Amino acid sequence: DLLWGRGKQQFSLDILETSCSSINQNGLHRRIIYHCLHIFSDVYNGTVTFLPLEENSEGKYQIKKCNIYQIQLTHIKDEEWSLSVVAPFPEDWFSDGIAYPKLAWLGNELLSKLAKWSVEQKPNEFKSTLSLISVAKYSKVYQNLKEKYKEMVKVWPEVTDPEKFVYEDVAIATYLLILWEEERKEKGLTKKQSFVDLGCGNGLLVHILNNEGHSGRGIDVRRRKIWDMYGPETHLEESTIMPGDSHLFPDTDWLIGNHSDELTPWIPVIAARSSYSCCYFVLPCCFFDFHGKYSRRQSKKTQYREYLDFVAEVGSVCGFHVEEDCLRIPSTKRVSLIGKKRIYPPAECALIDKQITQYINNRQTCAVVMCDRRVGFNHKDHSDGSCKEEGSELPKNETETAGTTWMPGFQPREKVVQIRNCASLPRDFVDDVVLNVAKLLLSATPPKSCSNMHGGNTDIWNQGESLSLKEVAEHLNKETLKRLKSECGGLQTLLKNNHQVFEVLNGRVHIRDWRKEKPSRKTKPEVKRHLSADAFKTRLCWFFIHHPDGCSLPSESCPYAHGTEDLRQSQVIKKKKHLQ
Repeated sequence: DLLWGRGKQQFSLDILETSCSSINQNGLHRRIIYHCLHIFSDVYNGTVTFLPLEENSEGKYQIKKCNIYQIQLTHIKDEEWSLSVVAPFPEDWFSDGIAYPKLAWLGNELLSKLAKWSVEQKPNEFKSTLSLISVAKYSKVYQNLKEKYKEMVKVWPEVTDPEKFVYEDVAIATYLLILWEEERKEKGLTKKQSFVDLGCGNGLLVHILNNEGHSGRGIDVRRRKIWDMYGPETHLEESTIMPGDSHLFPDTDWLIGNHSDELTPWIPVIAARSSYSCCYFVLPCCFFDFHGKYSRRQSKKTQYREYLDFVAEVGSVCGFHVEEDCLRIPSTKRVSLIGKKRIYPPAECALIDKQITQYINNRQTCAVVMCDRRVGFNHKDHSDGSCKEEGSELPKNETETAGTTWMPGFQPREKVVQIRNCASLPRDFVDDVVLNVAKLLLSATPPKSCSNMHGGNTDIWNQGESLSLKEVAEHLNKETLKRLKSECGGLQTLLKNNHQVFEVLNGRVHIRDWRKEKPSRKTKPEVKRHLSADAFKTRLCWFFIHHPDGCSLPSESCPYAHGTEDLRQSQVIKKKKHLQ
């Protein structure tokens, strides 16, 4: 109904980027936002056409023809409908990862989400996007910052996706800058707020906030390669943060937890005990409690919603008026929790501190405790009402207990990141899982058979059946599943790593048919084309060896070797060194 307006007249309208908030609630807005959109909705024919407009040097808007696309709703029969997306100029499509979505995202992600949303009847469990700040101001500041820091995408030295991380941090920085500007107006402040980013990771958010005039620093247990690129004006520290009296920040206005993992529930506590004026912003991602991984306690909510409620509850226990908002970022975990106002007077600091202590102890007694004993909570209550006013120093008794940790059982993240993407699993174990899953798909009924033309002879090549990841897992033994669960992504990651054999789409596993693989686009980066060519025929073809019908491609067309005599010596490593 949102897209097609059933029962209404055909219409067309201009929508600026600030006018798509009705779509925001489901995470769609971040991908289809433009400087300006002209949307034509044809109710009779069931189409919605998106015309992106961009401003030229003369201040006039022009249609970006290469990025026009249309969503079509087609009635098949009875209550059966189909959704499709059409791009008239796919070969010229431009994508920057945020404002302009990738075509693959439109086809693989957007359509499935639209289909899901059109039939589900559950209320949205999250607030609308950017509900706490001015959307118009956000859009303007975001475009300015995006233009200012877009070069970071080209020089990103980390292995992570530069488009996602750069534009996500630009969006988070935009949100904080506007939130803080509005706070200064409310409180009559002229000086820009200071901050500390706990678990700052690549440090880009700190870099942007420092550049925009906010004094602050980032702390992380592990130094990143990109830190060296920022310069001395960006303040980053390599240090382990242990929640305790030695990690309080009495002179800091805001604490930030951007995907801060095990520190997330502690940040409201640290803010509450740092000073009465200290505020916090957290963007929870991975689910952690005070003592370790978060354990679900109810099944009526999604795990994400339940965890957000837990972190919000922590903030409330710490005496904050907790506000929730959805950010406009390229992430499924985009709900932030903000504590910028206290619900108690300064004189009740000691009472709140005892309340915090009791709350954490109560949660710890519900967890499994090592050595069959309850680990004590060592923080000394501020019985003297020593919750600091802005600008005040730590009291004497607080200084004397510096170094005391609030929970001895707390486990910070490891400095050396363990590789758990299935790449370190023994080769024979991986080969065995691949063979078993392939046999399962090939023996499933009814099998999908495809005609295969080789040199004029028609063969029937068994493509097997597709199964859900859950169905595949049910056919694997317990020891195999246990071993896979210790890896990030588990079974799905292993199958995706074996790209030659499997294709995993929307939670279903398929045997890959290489005849359907499209040739590399001419726009493929030159380096990747060279590496791909050098890898040709450097590995044995799994289908040639294991598939009952052999490979679906003739030897000259298959990128993998049909037998040892077809193998080429790998040049990839040598080429990579040369390129560096």
